[in-house]
Amino acid sequence: MPLPSLDLVVGKTYLLRIDLLPSLRMAAKTQKLSLKREVGLIGAISFIAGTMMGSGIFMSPQSVLVNIGSPGASLVIWAACGLLATLGSLCYAELGTVISESGAEYIYILRIFGQVVAFMFVFSFVIVMRPASATGIALSFAEYAVAPFYHDCTPPELVVKCVAAAGILVLAIVNSMNVRLAMFIQVFSMVIKLVALAVIIIGGVVLLFKGNTENFEDSFKGTNVEISSIGISLYQGLWSYDGWNTLNYVTEELKRPEVNLPRAVIIAIPMVTMLYLLVNVSYLAVMTPRELMSSNAVAVTWGNKVLGSWGWVMSIAAALSAFGSLNGTFFSGGRVCFVAAREGHMPDILSMAHVNRLTPSPALIFTTAISLLVLIPGDFQSIVNFFSFTAWFFYAITLSGLLYLKIKKPELPRPYRVPIVIPILVIIAAIFLVLAPIIDNPAIEYLYVTMFIFSGILVYVPFIHFKLCPGLLEKVTVFLQLFLEVAPADKNL
Repeated sequence: MPLPSLDLVVGKTYLLRIDLLPSLRMAAKTQKLSLKREVGLIGAISFIAGTMMGSGIFMSPQSVLVNIGSPGASLVIWAACGLLATLGSLCYAELGTVISESGAEYIYILRIFGQVVAFMFVFSFVIVMRPASATGIALSFAEYAVAPFYHDCTPPELVVKCVAAAGILVLAIVNSMNVRLAMFIQVFSMVIKLVALAVIIIGGVVLLFKGNTENFEDSFKGTNVEISSIGISLYQGLWSYDGWNTLNYVTEELKRPEVNLPRAVIIAIPMVTMLYLLVNVSYLAVMTPRELMSSNAVAVTWGNKVLGSWGWVMSIAAALSAFGSLNGTFFSGGRVCFVAAREGHMPDILSMAHVNRLTPSPALIFTTAISLLVLIPGDFQSIVNFFSFTAWFFYAITLSGLLYLKIKKPELPRPYRVPIVIPILVIIAAIFLVLAPIIDNPAIEYLYVTMFIFSGILVYVPFIHFKLCPGLLEKVTVFLQLFLEVAPADKNL
């Protein structure tokens, strides 16, 4: 029996009259929407720095120190992480100008290595990497948000997770409603976190001038040189730099990407690295290594010792900082689902944008749902380690693709180039990061993560290659199109 005819207004410029479900699909495909190029240089710098400067600098210093064992070595770890993030981002800047499409690792692996490897990445990204990143940041936001209400005790886990879930939901709604509003939150939160970090740095410098330097005497004593300890320390430090490749996820929404992508990278990441080093020096000027290692919220401990009754201000600032980082994570993460669906590796509905707001709302809703599921059993330290292991596995593959393009495709236009030695060094570092945690003390959890990565092939063969159950997906897609008011977005901007 034919369905009643429906009128669907797409945007403000045209009207589609639809009598049958297949007709809706065909008509929608003839009228595609485009994401807007609204991210300029200042917005780009804000997204990189704002996404990086989130929960990590307020949560990871104690973990780095616990694993590496000495203040001096911990500062070396922070500097090494900054250098690695800078070199990796320069490589990604070249990839982003050669392959000027949104999606970062996914689109680069797809264009260079093909369908199967690209699906393995997006499968791991959607189920493990991006939800783990969002959940870890949300837990950090929640820890600091509730800290003022629990002065002398650890906040209940249920309270922390409920606040984390609320943060995830609020930012999912914001990013689904308006790109400019998400940009405003990103810039505003970056200002707040810069002020907070400036307060920490200035407070530490004042104490250093007053002679609080005892923690820097014989600062390398007790350094743990086991390979697994170094690897885990780097994982914890690199968590604070996560976001160095944020712009590559939204290249299609970046104004003049061939110019603004490398410029934003060169400005943002060295700035963040210097801030991180100064903040860690300040922590060590105020707290003994033992106090730092035993702190659950290092910024709150620092604030209580330096600011006294105003210590709660640091808790609010750290919460806002994590909130901005979570916002940047949602902005970029939803775009990967969007691009993967556009390439046929995920359901078609995830490649669509809202007809009025021009945001990839279905992809954002999907990412939010997975993040909330990960939040239920989520543990911060495990999340960081498993995220880092998976991420650097695929970073190594992606940068191998850059080497391939440099050697086999030198004729491709490259508005920005990096010396070939840089991707080689980053690939070596990535291989070390993947192997380091399992060399000295192998953990069965890393075997499970590896098996999960390769299990993507088992999903790819029946559902992507052979396209099982296409009729069911067709009906679900059309229903969600009508319910969410979305239409396919144009691949070519």
